[in-house]
Amino acid sequence: MNAGFPWYDSPWLRAYADARAWLKQHHPDQVARLEHLVAPLRTDPDFDVITINDMLDPATFRGVLEVLDNLNLPAIDNSEISQFGRVVVWNEPHFTQLQADLVDRVSDLVGEAVVPTYNFLSLYTAIGRCEPHMDAPHAKWTLDLCLRQSRPWPIQFSQVVPWPVDHDYSGPDWEARIKQDPELHFTSHAMSPGQCILFGGSSQWHYRDPLPRESASDFCDLLFLHFIPAGTERLVEPVNWPDLLGIPGLASAIDPAVSSRH
Repeated sequence: MNAGFPWYDSPWLRAYADARAWLKQHHPDQVARLEHLVAPLRTDPDFDVITINDMLDPATFRGVLEVLDNLNLPAIDNSEISQFGRVVVWNEPHFTQLQADLVDRVSDLVGEAVVPTYNFLSLYTAIGRCEPHMDAPHAKWTLDLCLRQSRPWPIQFSQVVPWPVDHDYSGPDWEARIKQDPELHFTSHAMSPGQCILFGGSSQWHYRDPLPRESASDFCDLLFLHFIPAGTERLVEPVNWPDLLGIPGLASAIDPAVSSRH
């Protein structure tokens, strides 16, 4: 979490804001170059959420469920129980191969050639929730596949918005302010097992209210596959910007901890 950028996965945006501010102070004529550099990571404002019923054929979907049923317990990450009410498995090999197999389909749907970045299996428990956030551009495009659930659990999406570079509010009601902003035009989307949603993870606010809990066994199992435009692999890492721009001094403004995703 960062001052003014209080949501999950905001350190990348903080790095961008810091880099932009440093350039405005030291090389004001170079701000436009940074903005041009990162332009491929922005999302077309006309893009809308896509719901897909047939992304996986029945045999492939059964294979995904078989992996889910035979998870390697040491691979399960329990660190997000308190914040999200979920456990996570990062970059499971079967899902990484599935992600690679879907590159052409996702490229066609979003209108640009993409490459995979990371993926994770998200197993929400009865205390599941997901606060409003936009992802780092490592997830410019997100394919959210519903595997199993005790009941439908809607996810809310805003329209595509410009990155809030100057977002400066982190008060205790910051979540409510985002959810209630009429200019964001949130819409609700629910999935059934086998369905998936393709959205602009880094340019659309999204959230899930607490899972409607009717019993302690309520759950929702989701698989997230993330993609970026082909050719932007170095660009998504802020530590590369000084080299890409030819401005070594810019490194002093960028936290090296803001690095590759899982």
